[in-house]
Amino acid sequence: MNFDFSDDQKFLRDEARKFLEAQCTSAHVREVLDDDDKSHNEDVWKQIVEMGWLGAAIPEEYGGLGLGMLELCVIAEELGRVLAPVPFGSSAYFFAEALKLAGSEEQKSTLLPKIADGSLVGCIAISEGPGEIKSGAIATKLSSGKISGKKIPVTDGDIATHAVVLVKDGSGESLAIVDLNQNGVTRKPIKTLEPTRSHATISFDGAAAELLGEAGNGTSLHDQINDRAAILIAFEQLGGASRCLEMANAYAKERVAFGRAIGGNQAIKHKLADMYVKKELAKSNSYYGAMMLNDEGSELTEADAASRIAGSDAYVFAAQENVQTHGGIGYTWESDCQFHYRRAKFLALTIGAPIQWKEKLVSRLEAKNAA
Repeated sequence: MNFDFSDDQKFLRDEARKFLEAQCTSAHVREVLDDDDKSHNEDVWKQIVEMGWLGAAIPEEYGGLGLGMLELCVIAEELGRVLAPVPFGSSAYFFAEALKLAGSEEQKSTLLPKIADGSLVGCIAISEGPGEIKSGAIATKLSSGKISGKKIPVTDGDIATHAVVLVKDGSGESLAIVDLNQNGVTRKPIKTLEPTRSHATISFDGAAAELLGEAGNGTSLHDQINDRAAILIAFEQLGGASRCLEMANAYAKERVAFGRAIGGNQAIKHKLADMYVKKELAKSNSYYGAMMLNDEGSELTEADAASRIAGSDAYVFAAQENVQTHGGIGYTWESDCQFHYRRAKFLALTIGAPIQWKEKLVSRLEAKNAA
């Protein structure tokens, strides 16, 4: 069985890497970090839209490229390498996948082409504060096509045009699509550890909303969306971890202390070796998850949890060790090491902490073994 990407997919990866290394440098990332008024890098975002990547996994009949989930995984890895400061994931991993999974034909034909051409920026609004999101604890309500409540934090919520929102709907929970550019919606940007991916508080006060999927099926649909997004995020984490290893290795070769490169020290060698091992473990899990995602395999729910756990572990570890390898300079504002540390921490929490995914993996394996 071949778990590797095809020649065409590798070509896409190589071309995406060339493009992003030229058009999305650390200077582009720093522009957003240093400017409190910037939510993302508009120039980078426009060029990504022009490349058509938002439509990679959107079928051609809805204005996309119709390539598939494997191609989206390839793009996600390259975006993770360069820390792209754009709302790509919110639109492509969450909003578009939610529509593909549960949208009506009218919703798909209306909204998916707008995602593909970049005129619609989507996000997903689930959390209502700190802590784990639990079924039955959602306070935001949907009644008679109107939504009221507050969601915080919402990734890219300050720049999105539409949101998929988890709401209380009667005795159950549902998902709803909300146009954020309407009366009854108030947005307030909030500061986080990772300013290159903006966040906001979104308040709803009688805003018009449209049901997505069956009423009362919101929690199940949200779990399915997260399962698919987990693998795509794992590829971003894989790209980031790979780049951290490259940065640390390059610095260890050029930094000289006491007459020799620090890479010759056993402690540094161990750091680099441990980073490599965790990165390769994340790669194996991500590739298997991609296969399950693309083929809708029977082990998708276990594979996405394993991808999520390994990806988070590899990226956070690599980001920390990259800082350590760089020594004192790695802690300064001028160093690019901070970019990966910030992004690694953000991605590790964006759809639930790794401990929650470990619990999911165990429960899913137990349920499968008991069947």
